[in-house]
Amino acid sequence: MENERNVDKLSGWIMKVAVVAVICAACWYFRSVLVYVLAAFVVSLLGQPIMRLFRKFKFKGKGLPDSVLAVLTIVVILLSVSLLVTQLIPVVLHILRDASAMNAQDVPYNSLLDQINDGLIGVFPSLGKDFNLVSFLLEQIRSVVSLSNVSSLIGSVASVAADVAVGLFSVVFISFFFIKDGQLFGKIISALVPDNIEASVQKTIDEITRLLSRYFIGLVIEVMGVIVVDFLGLWLIAQIGADYAIGIAFIAGVLNVIPYVGPLIGEVIGVLLCVVLKYGAGVGLAVPIWAFALIVLAVMLLAQLIDNFVYQPIIYSTSIKSTPLEIFIVLLLAGQIGGTAGLLVGIPVYTVVRVIAARFFYNHKAVRRLMPDIEEENTGWLI
Repeated sequence: MENERNVDKLSGWIMKVAVVAVICAACWYFRSVLVYVLAAFVVSLLGQPIMRLFRKFKFKGKGLPDSVLAVLTIVVILLSVSLLVTQLIPVVLHILRDASAMNAQDVPYNSLLDQINDGLIGVFPSLGKDFNLVSFLLEQIRSVVSLSNVSSLIGSVASVAADVAVGLFSVVFISFFFIKDGQLFGKIISALVPDNIEASVQKTIDEITRLLSRYFIGLVIEVMGVIVVDFLGLWLIAQIGADYAIGIAFIAGVLNVIPYVGPLIGEVIGVLLCVVLKYGAGVGLAVPIWAFALIVLAVMLLAQLIDNFVYQPIIYSTSIKSTPLEIFIVLLLAGQIGGTAGLLVGIPVYTVVRVIAARFFYNHKAVRRLMPDIEEENTGWLI
C-alpha cells in the first residue's frame, strides 16, 4: 500500500514536470508572440491612466464607449511617440553632423590637451607620437554619420521593415483589447490556473498591474525630468543653444533608463559633444576648454543628483513599494545575470516576484523578514 502511494506521488511529480516542460517549450517556440503580448501589456499599463481620464469626460451625462476610448488612447500614445521621434531625432542628427564637420585644426590646443595627449601616448605607446585625441574623437563621430554607415543602416532597416510592421501592428492590435478591458490580461492568466486559486491569481495580477502601471508612468516622468534639467542647464548655464541643448538632453534622458551605467554613459557623451561643438559650431561660454567641460559635467551631474535624490525615491517608494537597498541589490543581481537587458527588466520582474511571494508565500519566514510592510499594507487580500 505504501509503495502504491509512493508510485502515485512519483507519477504525479513526473506529470507536473512534463507539463511544465511542455509549457516552457511552447513559450520558447512562440517567444515572438509572447514578446508582442508583453509589449502590448506594457503599452496598456501606460494607457490605463489616459483611459481613466477619458472616462471622466461626459456628453449629456453619457460617456463614449470603451472601444472608442481605447482607440483614442492608442492614438494619443502613437502621436506622442511620433512627435518625440520626428522632433528630437533630427536634432540629434544635426548635432552629429555639425560635430563631424569640425576639423582638428580648429581646436586651439592648450597645455591641458597637450598633457592629456602626452599621457595617453605614455600609457599606450602603440598609439604613436602623432596621436591626436581630438582627431580621434572626430573620426569616430564621422564614422557614425558617414554615408556608408547610413546606407548600411538603411539596408538593414529595409530588410526587417516587414517584421517591424507586423510587430507594430500586433502590439497595437493587442493593446487595444488590453486597454479596453483593464483586467483582460489577468483573466487570460487566471484561465490557465486551477479553479481553487483562480480568485487569488486574479487579485495578484490586478496588484501587479497596478504597481507596474505606476512604475512605468513614473519612469516616463523621470526621463522627462532629467531631460528638462539637462536642457535648462546646458541652455542657460553652458549656453550651447536651445537646439543643441535639447538634443544632448534627450540623449542623456533616454540613456538614464539604464540604471547606474546609463547616466554615466550619457554624461560622457554629453561632455564630449559639448566640447566638440564649442569649437565646431562656435557655441558655449567663452571660457577655456577645461572650464567649459567642467561646467557641462557639473550641469549633468546636477541632473543626476536630482534624479537620485528626488525622482527615484518617489518613484520606487510610491510605485513598487521597495526600499533603495532592495532596488540596489536587485539591480546588481539582474546586471550579473542579464547585463544591460537585465538592468532594464530587473525592477519590473522583481515587482512581479514580490507580489507573488507576498500573496502565496507570506507564511515563510524569509518572505516576512524581507517584506515586513506587506502584511500591514495588504491584509485585506493576502491569503
